[in-house]
Amino acid sequence: MARCGCGGGLCNCVVEAGTNVSVSGSGSAANPYVISAEVPCEDVRACLSAGPGITLDQATGEISADLSGQAGNNVVIGPDGGLYVPTSGGAVLSGCGLDGDGTASAPLVAATMPWPYPCPIDANAGGVYCDSNGVLRSDPRPRMTFTSYTEEHDHPDVPVPAAQNTVIDSFTVNVTNPDPCRPALVYSEREVDVRVVLPAGAGAGTGHGSDEMFYMRNTGTGSIVGAHAQATKFLPESFTLGPGATAPITLNATAGRGSGGAYYYLVNFNLRALIINL
Repeated sequence: MARCGCGGGLCNCVVEAGTNVSVSGSGSAANPYVISAEVPCEDVRACLSAGPGITLDQATGEISADLSGQAGNNVVIGPDGGLYVPTSGGAVLSGCGLDGDGTASAPLVAATMPWPYPCPIDANAGGVYCDSNGVLRSDPRPRMTFTSYTEEHDHPDVPVPAAQNTVIDSFTVNVTNPDPCRPALVYSEREVDVRVVLPAGAGAGTGHGSDEMFYMRNTGTGSIVGAHAQATKFLPESFTLGPGATAPITLNATAGRGSGGAYYYLVNFNLRALIINL
């Protein structure tokens, strides 16, 4: 070091050690200066902070992985100190209605059975739905409802009309579809019983709708009191009721071909409805 006058083994340069620095040697060619620096861990820790996925212990300086405590997390620290997911991680135990364990080789699927019907499944199968409690539900169950109505009307000895199938009384009931989800087919069975009095030589016919279903003529010499026949019809035609809807059914009692002073005094109605939801 010429500038410091270090020739001949003498050196006039002075080197002082600063903070965390040490100096050794005399500066000669045979004994050069050696400058060493050492930074304590305590000074370095203040410069470090934990980021996503990392935890830092400022007291010890230990840095480690931050494992989430969220449910379903299967990441663990293995015996060798590394992060890994066990082979069974993410797998589930399948219960009723489920197959597989959720792994790549056995994904979780719904347990189904072959479609056993000759019709196409896409056009004819029902649905499966999830309710507000997370429970699987199927289509609404089919149901059939049978209701019966009856009513009796007294009449003050009314002459039987001469014209056939004249409406003499009516009975109306309201039929309600009990299903809040699906329309209903309604079939009805209807009965009308008209009680008539037939003096000698008198005749009368009774029925309902457009059908005369009973006719009787008294060929004797005394009166026939309470002549009647319980005429029944099951109507093959049906009508449709919307979900929860109500519609009236009217049953008309008829009489006609009255002669010889025939009269009626009582009409009995019976109506039965079969309501089908499929």
